[in-house]
Amino acid sequence: MSQPFIPFTKPTIDEATIAAVADVLRSGWITSGPKVLEFESALSAYLGGATVRCFANGTATMKIALQVAGIGPGDEVITTPISWVATSNVILAVGAKPVFVDIDPKTRNLDLHQVQSAINNKTKAIMPVYLAGLPLDIDALYTIAENHQLRVIEDAAQALGSSWNGLRIGAKGRHDLVSFSFQANKNLTTIEGGCLVFNTDRYGGDQVSLAEKLRLQGLVRHGPDGMEVDVLGGKDNLTDVNAVIGLHQLKQLERFQEQRIALARHYFDRFEQSGLSKIGLGLPIADFVNSNWHMFQVLLPLERLGQTRSQIMLVLKERGIGTGVHYPAITGFALYRQRGYSPEATPVANQIGQSILTLPLFPTMTEADIDRVVKALQEVLA
Repeated sequence: MSQPFIPFTKPTIDEATIAAVADVLRSGWITSGPKVLEFESALSAYLGGATVRCFANGTATMKIALQVAGIGPGDEVITTPISWVATSNVILAVGAKPVFVDIDPKTRNLDLHQVQSAINNKTKAIMPVYLAGLPLDIDALYTIAENHQLRVIEDAAQALGSSWNGLRIGAKGRHDLVSFSFQANKNLTTIEGGCLVFNTDRYGGDQVSLAEKLRLQGLVRHGPDGMEVDVLGGKDNLTDVNAVIGLHQLKQLERFQEQRIALARHYFDRFEQSGLSKIGLGLPIADFVNSNWHMFQVLLPLERLGQTRSQIMLVLKERGIGTGVHYPAITGFALYRQRGYSPEATPVANQIGQSILTLPLFPTMTEADIDRVVKALQEVLA
């Protein structure tokens, strides 16, 4: 009998969540309503009282973060070429210019030394990405930002539950603007969705009010029949159906994370036992304190293997193992090449983008599943 297919990720949705969704559907209030407010409140409590607003997706959160920070035409935003293309697309969408800085080969996040060198009088913000849930040095990041009076918009799409020096990413009082995604493959999913965290202690509540208007057509209501629109908003509100899924996911998030950490540890043990770690296979940093282990990614030594990544992925699929690529360098896409960008300008990111491979990791996996993955990879690479 063939073994079941192991996807690279899989959401964990329990019966209580399904029942809660049914209750919302029966309630007659299925778009933004009381469950969204409850979800925002629960996220705020999780982040130590930070101000949180939810949105339809994690792309809207980043675009609106740029807008409330006042970033637009003529401005530059420093970011990483190794991310999903949404990170830089939103910079283009507000009329600003993405400035891609190379990454640290170990963390695969922005190289902060190179960030420092890229700052000029047009730079208005830094947008770091925490790849696979591993944050970069938050203290060093904000020291640079404060020294140059820059805004920080953290693309923490993959990092809910991650921390730095004992405080969760997005925790009250420590950050500027932090964007989380709740898309289907995230550690907490609402199917589609996201949230934006605001530092109201430093910047006040005006940015929150503006974000709320931008979220829903620029609308402000006055009484039962009065309304006004004074900014160009979008249609980026989260629904109660999504929010109630998020509420149930949040209750289980710490358990999910414990399972992810245990599975990641088992990956490292199996790679050591198999000898794969000795053939030049690039493993992630074994950080079990700060990372939420959103993904487990390896770097394939393609030149030594004499195989392409595509060939390896197809053979693994035939053996019942799903994999992913997160991510090719953004600067290699036609949209960016047409604007004068080149992946060769960031050689570390270019090399990692060509060789990175995401292996299966999700809470309902077992150690036996990981044994299968590592054995299959060992056989394919041999």
